[in-house]
Order: sequence, then structure tokens, then C-alpha cells
Amino acid sequence: MKIAISGKKIKLTEGITGYIEKKFSKLEKLLNDDAELRVTVSANKKEKQKVEVTLDSINGHIVRAEDVQEDLYSAIDIVCDKLNRQIVKYKNKFKSRTTGNDTIRFEQFNELVEEEIDVLPEENELVFERRKRFNLRPMSPEEAVLQMNLLGHDFFLFKDQDTFEVCLVYRRGDGGYGIIEQD
Repeated sequence: MKIAISGKKIKLTEGITGYIEKKFSKLEKLLNDDAELRVTVSANKKEKQKVEVTLDSINGHIVRAEDVQEDLYSAIDIVCDKLNRQIVKYKNKFKSRTTGNDTIRFEQFNELVEEEIDVLPEENELVFERRKRFNLRPMSPEEAVLQMNLLGHDFFLFKDQDTFEVCLVYRRGDGGYGIIEQD
């Protein structure tokens, strides 16, 4: 497993990077050697420490976890535990599938591209702060909900594997899920 550590508005000491590597190296027993773990540590003006972790390459799935704490080491511990639970949940979910479902239908999802827009807004003009592009892969609504949960998002856009129509799954306020399909 490869671990890439970066810092925003914080100087990463050997102690911090050593602690991160030690903590996340425990996940190696759950992951393949080609898994890539990106850890970003940042600090803000209110003396809060934020740790964001993105894991690529669980059969093409992206798993994210983040936490904000006053103590950096607490945030690292919490994020590591969150990530561990997500990986175990993912592995258990797909272990119980019948044979023939060995491939995940969105194995190239990590080609997600973020583009920043450098347009100065005019008065009362709608401004898009960020634009994301990704390749829609055919999958079932259940797989789309799993991917949405792994990313920690409230919605997820995908292509239905049966109809090849663009659909959107979302988390409802009451805790359930909804799906929006093309007419």
C-alpha cells in the first residue's frame, strides 16, 4: 500500500508523518499492494485540525473519510477507524455476492477530474465554484448507493446497467434513499 501525505497550512513534522504511516499501515492487511492512500492534514484559523483520507483502488471504488478535531492525533485516530469500518463494510458486502459478480462496474472511476473556474462574477450572476467531470459507468442502483456512501456524499449520478439511462440516487431526510430516473 502506498501512502501519500500532504499538508495544507501546516508544517508536517517527522512525528506527524511517522504517526500517520504507523496508524494507516495497519490497513495493509485489508488492502492490495496497489492501493493508494492519500492523507491530507490541514489547520484553520480556529485552531482545528482536519484530516482527510482518500483511498483509491478497492476494485476501482473510492473510499473517503475525514474528521476535524482540536487535537491532530485524535483526528488521525478517528479517521483511521472510520476508514477501517468502511473497508470492512465494503468487503463484507461484496464477499456475500454470488459468483459472476467479480468485477465492479466502475473500475475506472478514479479518473475523476476537478477543474477550477477562474471567472470573475458580475453582479447577480450565477457562479460555479467548482466543476467535476467523471465517466458514468453502468451499475445497479444498489451499487450506486454503496459508492455514494463510500464517498460520503448525499447523492450519486450513475448509468443504470439495465436501461443505460442516467439516474441519480440520493439520501432522503428521513434516512432512506431515493432514485431519480429519466423520463
